[in-house]
Amino acid sequence: MRTTYLFVAIAFLEACTSAPNKSATETVKMADSTPAKREMLTYPYKAAYSSDFEIGDPKNAQTVLELYKNWDANTVDNSKSSFAETDTMYFSDGSMFAGNRDSLFAVANKMRGQMGTVVNSIHAWLPLRSKDKQENWVIIWTRETSTDAKGKTTAKELQETWRLDENGKINLLYQYTQLPPKMMASSPAKKK
Repeated sequence: MRTTYLFVAIAFLEACTSAPNKSATETVKMADSTPAKREMLTYPYKAAYSSDFEIGDPKNAQTVLELYKNWDANTVDNSKSSFAETDTMYFSDGSMFAGNRDSLFAVANKMRGQMGTVVNSIHAWLPLRSKDKQENWVIIWTRETSTDAKGKTTAKELQETWRLDENGKINLLYQYTQLPPKMMASSPAKKK
């Protein structure tokens, strides 16, 4: 998850900091309602990673969703076999993990153990495959709500991008977080 977020952030930052370059633009065909009719588009940027995606294997989404279920149930080790031997995780707080699966799960279990009750409300997920890079991704949008031992509840919106290797094993995560929006009180009417 965090991998996808990092990928999205890097692509966004690259797009924001680069001036359009005619030689670096991409021309794509847009599908219409009929397969024979296509419209040519020229994007003002060239994607640093890829812009050639298709819907990926739903089994990859299943793998990642089971990880969320195990995170909520505090049975993180049940997802250990879903990870590659070497993993990299980029978290929304700026921290990063790069190392072997056993070390990752030691850190994950420690983090999860400090959180109390956790409930993810999954908004959406999307399995993707980068056709030109031949890589599998799953993007997840969720609201994670945790309640600590003192009863304090914390909620955050997460967008996570997970990469899975050719064996369907998770090996990279990009995570982005937003606090849930707060309702703003309307300003009181001025008295005359």
